Amino acid sequence: MPQTTPKGLHRLAFGGDYNPEQWPEGVWQEDVRLMREAGVTLVSVGIFSWALLEPEPGRYDFDRLDRVLDLLHENGVRVDLGTPTVAPPAWFYRAHPEALPVTAEGVRFSYGSRGAICHSSAAYRAAATGITTRLARRYAGHPALALWHVHNEYGVPVSACYCDNCAAHFRRWLEETYGSIDAVNEAWGTAFWGQRYGSYEEIDPPRATPTAGNPAHQLDYRRFADATIRENFRTERDVLHALSPGVPVTTNFMTALSQCDSIDYWAWGREVDLVTNDHYLITDGRRTHVNLAMAADLTRSVAGGAPWLLLEHSTSGVNWQPRNPAKRPGEMARNSLAHVARGSEGAMFFQWRQSRRGAEKFHSAMVPHGGTDTRIWREVVALGADVEALAEIRGTRTVPDVAMVWDWHSWWAQNLEWRPSEAHDARERADSFYEALYDRHLTVDFAHPESDLSAHPLVVVPALYLTTEAAGRNLREYVENGGTLVVSYFSGIVDEHDAVHPGAHPGALREVLGLTVDEWSPLLDDQRVTVTGPDGAALTGDVWTEFVRPRGAETVWTYADGPAAGGPAVTRHRLGRGTAWYVSTRLDATSLDAILAAACEDAGVAPRAGLPRDVEVVHRAGDAGQRYVFVLNHSTEDAEVPLDGSGKELLHNGPADGGLTVPAGAVRVVRLDG
Repeated sequence: MPQTTPKGLHRLAFGGDYNPEQWPEGVWQEDVRLMREAGVTLVSVGIFSWALLEPEPGRYDFDRLDRVLDLLHENGVRVDLGTPTVAPPAWFYRAHPEALPVTAEGVRFSYGSRGAICHSSAAYRAAATGITTRLARRYAGHPALALWHVHNEYGVPVSACYCDNCAAHFRRWLEETYGSIDAVNEAWGTAFWGQRYGSYEEIDPPRATPTAGNPAHQLDYRRFADATIRENFRTERDVLHALSPGVPVTTNFMTALSQCDSIDYWAWGREVDLVTNDHYLITDGRRTHVNLAMAADLTRSVAGGAPWLLLEHSTSGVNWQPRNPAKRPGEMARNSLAHVARGSEGAMFFQWRQSRRGAEKFHSAMVPHGGTDTRIWREVVALGADVEALAEIRGTRTVPDVAMVWDWHSWWAQNLEWRPSEAHDARERADSFYEALYDRHLTVDFAHPESDLSAHPLVVVPALYLTTEAAGRNLREYVENGGTLVVSYFSGIVDEHDAVHPGAHPGALREVLGLTVDEWSPLLDDQRVTVTGPDGAALTGDVWTEFVRPRGAETVWTYADGPAAGGPAVTRHRLGRGTAWYVSTRLDATSLDAILAAACEDAGVAPRAGLPRDVEVVHRAGDAGQRYVFVLNHSTEDAEVPLDGSGKELLHNGPADGGLTVPAGAVRVVRLDG
């Protein structure tokens, strides 16, 4: 069984990407002195250093990296050592220009950025394996080595290449997946538009076409691209496992739905020894701390509920959005500890020292351009002390309340062309349902639609357009066995090949929901509908309406106007020992609360009374009975927060008995007695 925690790290991880090659060697001594001052325990090294480590094909120079690792070890800092395979050297591309990826429009990218890789390139695979092998042989026994870090942020900025090498590789993948060309034709429905193939050689990647292409073809190509990238990761991982046993291997994910949509993280979570994640606040007018919580919950779920590690986030502003605001005083610590509350075994940043050159010179860092006489540095030092004070939570797990079903394959399929409304967005539905649960102060686990859901009293399905027969059975059995299910519109529609399930919509979910949908009637941009419910309450929907026909379900909310006026808008179906709710229009997070309140009552999920909006309360628990409560006040007002018992507040070393006063913008962590 591979080790799943950084080797030799007995505290929470605190640090960031360390790129000493950007600086004169005289700066290194100052770096390690400041790392000691800040309480740094772990740094990521070597991620973009291939051109320095192998300046010419087959000629290696490890002298600089030797000195860096030795210096870090002498100063008590553990190392997450990168394989630099995200950025091959210029000499590699000069020799192998075919390794640069090609767009669906036939444009080949040029050298000069990062991640410009055709993952079907045999030359790239050989070169990546070569540098990884050299690193593993040299540093497997180094005393600073805690973790291997393969590549960097797979899937960003290029996830799929459409070159001739990829075409040949795709044909092999199809043959291995389907076994015969007839099976491909059946799965893809090629009888439509006369697209039938007589041999694998006739199949190309889904390159640019004059109108919408075959959706099943496009969906399988996304699967192929993800599988090909994962194959390259496994190759490097297996080299490291063989040559450096006992040291866990990871790669940094980007699970936030706002940051990467090309990777099936359910599959990737099974491949790494330790799940790690990068997260950056997205400036899009949303409540950024809700997106952060959602990403952390999703990462923990990809890890199967086990502790994971935040490998990158920012001390303040980033540099790659149209507008990059600075974090407010205290926000860096609050962001960091929010990840810890939701399962991370520490908080790390990109990067240690802010760059003077290159594309990310305006990206914030632990040591900013202004040095140590800055607010950011003072907050970094204070956060290091806070992380040290929380060392005892290592190994405990975040306690969830409810679950949300999410599937990347369904997201990929729903985003293809020619759907009933381009305004219906799977990510938006997931965000809104999550925000509604967050505002009820519920901690969310994410789940694959075919996974065991029995531990969760309430399961929410915000967007599951692609629903396999196995997933449909799983959700039905969950309800029959006593679970409470809430499903949003346009779910259950197609199978794994994007083929509509036989019979009336919602296909694979008809039985569990106890209804059929005669027709969808998406709304225009300026259209709204009113739905009325118990005691005359009214909610406003937009984007989508449906003509719903109950077949065992009861109508709870009714369309008061719009195309489906007088028809069911929200239904409830008692099935076996459980209940399934269906919401057939788009309600925002505030309106969804009325539906979720009733579903929570069905599920026996009690409301958390006395908690203000934007005050986050999350629990971690250990196998030996330890209980911790994290309280994060994202609001601008002090908050009074009740506690289920008494204990010790760890960040300020004071007692906590029955309740806490948490200042605006502050964080408190309580170890409960008993």
